[in-house]
Amino acid sequence: MSIRFTAAQWQARRQDAEAWWQGRLERPLVPLWVHRPEASRPAPPQPFRHWTCGYGPEITAEQVVDIWDAHLGSYDFLADAFPYVFSNFGPGVLAGFLGCQADFDGSTVWFHPSQDRALADLDLRIDWQHPWLTRIADLTRAATSRWQGNVIVSFTDLGGNLDILSSFRPSEQLLLDLYDCPEQVERVLWQAHETWWECYQHFDRLAQPRPGTTSWAGIYSPACTYMLQCDFCYMISPSMFDRFVKPELAASARRLDHAFYHLDGVGQLPHLDSLLEIPELHGVQWVPGAGQKPPHEWPEVYAKILKAGKLAQFIGGDLQGFRRLVDRLGTAKGFVLSTQGIAPSQLDETARLLAQLGVPL
Repeated sequence: MSIRFTAAQWQARRQDAEAWWQGRLERPLVPLWVHRPEASRPAPPQPFRHWTCGYGPEITAEQVVDIWDAHLGSYDFLADAFPYVFSNFGPGVLAGFLGCQADFDGSTVWFHPSQDRALADLDLRIDWQHPWLTRIADLTRAATSRWQGNVIVSFTDLGGNLDILSSFRPSEQLLLDLYDCPEQVERVLWQAHETWWECYQHFDRLAQPRPGTTSWAGIYSPACTYMLQCDFCYMISPSMFDRFVKPELAASARRLDHAFYHLDGVGQLPHLDSLLEIPELHGVQWVPGAGQKPPHEWPEVYAKILKAGKLAQFIGGDLQGFRRLVDRLGTAKGFVLSTQGIAPSQLDETARLLAQLGVPL
């Protein structure tokens, strides 16, 4: 089974993405993956898994790439879709590379301090021989060698720096640290910032050649992009956000060509105005959170993002919901949707909705 995606399609995606990032595209970006019948080929040794860390060491990197290849080969990539794979070892995996214990329970990954250490004793350095780090590197090399630039190997989810620190200083301790030893928090945060970028650049080099970059969120950039985040800031005040989170986020945004932020949950909304003040931040992904109204019922949040001149990702909802949001906002410009996966039987109705949004198949 071959991955059906051509150089001409990549060129079209690149042109539209560049126009979108620059605010010149008058329509939203809608990546559409359409499942197609399996072609005849030997079955891979394991099924496709959302959690890449779920493949044991007996499954080689090349065999995992076989699995990814079979998975991608079972889709057509229409509208603004493109083929990419994501090495999923859990959000905040950098904490593991820096010395935390990583535990995969079959449904998620947890990072725990391997020993109790005072904040003043923390000295964050990358273990370049960490088994997950070398595994991700091997997967990146194997995938890059297999596809020769026709598939993007996305960055693993390194995490947000305050989130990484909370893996060493669990939440209650870190909240107290913000009051008791703020200078030490800042010292370790900026140390985490440098190690984060060491890892980013390491994996970036291994993934060449490729036609661009993406993250777990599936937003395509012909240049360097990433979905920045700080889930820990759900628990802190705007003034603490401005001191401990915003400067590092701004510094990372300046080092990226196209920076997005993962605004996760209603507890982060008090920080939105401050986020939107970061000139180098290009866009915001709004996730209302469990138990909240669906994404299309938050037009005031998206309106604020767009009014600030930022882009927005609509994630966690379907095309019908997005269409209702657009009706309330009066525009679909500046949006990118998360990947929409459909069956062939849904294609006609989907094409009708896309036509209303000005998105060609």
